[in-house]
Amino acid sequence: MSIVVRTTADAQGLSTTSESQPTMDPEFASFPRLATPRSGTPQSGTPRVMQPLSERPATPCADSVESVESANVPIEPLNDRRTGAMRLAYESAKRVLDLLLGSVLLIIALPVILIAAAAIRIETPGSPFFIQVRLGKDGKPFRICKLRGMYADARIKFPSYYDYASKPDLDFCFHHELDPRVTRTGMFIRKTSIDELPNLWNVVLGDMTLVGPRPEIPEVMALYGPYRQEYLSVKPGVTCLSKCTGRDRLTKRETIELDIDYVRRRSFLLDMIILWRTFRGVVLRQDVF
Repeated sequence: MSIVVRTTADAQGLSTTSESQPTMDPEFASFPRLATPRSGTPQSGTPRVMQPLSERPATPCADSVESVESANVPIEPLNDRRTGAMRLAYESAKRVLDLLLGSVLLIIALPVILIAAAAIRIETPGSPFFIQVRLGKDGKPFRICKLRGMYADARIKFPSYYDYASKPDLDFCFHHELDPRVTRTGMFIRKTSIDELPNLWNVVLGDMTLVGPRPEIPEVMALYGPYRQEYLSVKPGVTCLSKCTGRDRLTKRETIELDIDYVRRRSFLLDMIILWRTFRGVVLRQDVF
């Protein structure tokens, strides 16, 4: 808050009037300013003369800043306080949703997960679950749980698919429509998104959230460059803007740009829209292979 002191003189003596004028909130900076009356008291019956604030002369007060500083009063912009409070309320509501909806969905999905795990184990040897280290918020590593849709030794049989360091940029597709690493059961659980259901356990634990950028593999994160810090600034999620907008048909760059857009515009309403669009996409099996 800035302090402006205006001195006015009248015929009977000198009087000093102090006003406190709040700093303009940037959100309302585009609104037209109210006109301010000239100093002095208008005569009865005389129309009040209004003068725009930008044209009004102000007499600076040399000790106004020092007086505020000497009071040791912390000054925090109103917009920052409001934004911080709104962000805290959003994050709290989101965590409550993760716990409630995530727990309910996990209980409902448990029989489906067990049946799919049995089918995977019957078709191919090895654990039906795929545990992998991913990067969470602020780059903190955690173990993500999925149903295995590929051969257990896919990394040995098809090493070229995992040579991320050889990628010159982000203009490549991470998923392939005809992928020799995927089993027959894997094709079904990937097409129906059943393979992602164990992610709900990570949501309940707090490593992930229902809506947020997908958790990335450390080797691939090395390719993110300037996107890295902003991408890791929020908790990763089961679905995000990229998962209901093109999904597996997107290049890695397109995926990152869509999810960065979510990070910048995230809100509870946007989360609800993404959840609905994801549900519709899963039912219709859109853009997934």
